[in-house]
Amino acid sequence: MVEIDWAERWKRIVEDRETLASGHADTGYWDRRSSSYARSTQSRVDDFLKVLEPYLSPRKTLIDVGAGAGRHATPLAERLEWVTAVEPSEGMRSHIPTRDNMTVIASSWEDAEVAPADLVICSHVLYGVADPVPFINKLERSARDHVFVMIRESDLPHPAAELRRRIAGDAGPRLPRFSELFMLLVQMGIAPDVAFLRYPASTRYADIDEALIDSRALFGQGWDEAAARAALEEILRRDGDDLVFDGGLVLSGVAHWKPQT
Repeated sequence: MVEIDWAERWKRIVEDRETLASGHADTGYWDRRSSSYARSTQSRVDDFLKVLEPYLSPRKTLIDVGAGAGRHATPLAERLEWVTAVEPSEGMRSHIPTRDNMTVIASSWEDAEVAPADLVICSHVLYGVADPVPFINKLERSARDHVFVMIRESDLPHPAAELRRRIAGDAGPRLPRFSELFMLLVQMGIAPDVAFLRYPASTRYADIDEALIDSRALFGQGWDEAAARAALEEILRRDGDDLVFDGGLVLSGVAHWKPQT
C-alpha cells in the first residue's frame, strides 16, 4: 500500500470516469440538475451536520466549498457568525436562500479568492477533481481551526448507474472512494479523524423527461433513449408530484483534521 502513488491513482480514476461522463466536473451539468438536486436534498436528514456540531460556535466563520443548493451553508448560517458559500454553478446558486450573514461566491474552488475562516467544509465535491493535492492544500490554507471533507465509499446512487447495468451490462468506470481519499491524505502527511455515515439516498424528478436528461448526462456511450425511458418507468416510483429513484443505503466517510499550516 505504501508503494502506491495515491494522487496518481486518484487522477487515473477521475480520468477513466471522464471517458464515461464528465458530469461531476461540468458546471453545465449542475446547472441542468440543480432543481432536481435541490428537491432531492432539501428533506434529507443530514448527519454531516452532527459531525460538525462539536466545532460550531456563534463566533466562528465557515467556508462551504462546493455549496451546491445551500443544503449545509443555509442551516450553518444560523449557528455561525459568517458563512462563505463557494459554488461555480449558477443553477445551484439560484437555490441558495439569502442570509444576512452569508456571502455566495460564484467560482470554482481552484479560482476562488476567499479570506481564511475557522472551519472549511467540502461535501461530495472531489469526485471530478483530477488533481486533488493542490485542492486539498488550499482547503488547509483556508482553515484556521478545522477541515472537513466528505465523499462516498459506496458506488454512485443514481439512476444512470442502474440504466447502464440494464442497457450496457455494467456500471462503467467508478468514481473515487473515501478509502482512497484517506490514503491520499496520509500520503500528504495528514492523519485525519474519520466518521462514517450511513443514510438512504434518493433522487427526485418532476417528470420522466427530467430523469432522462439527468441520466443521459452520466450514462456515456451506448445511450438508448427508448430503452432508458422504459427502464426509468419501471424503476421510478411516484411520491406526490415527484418521481423518485431509490438509491439504497449509502456509506460515506468524513475526514476531518486540524490544519498543519
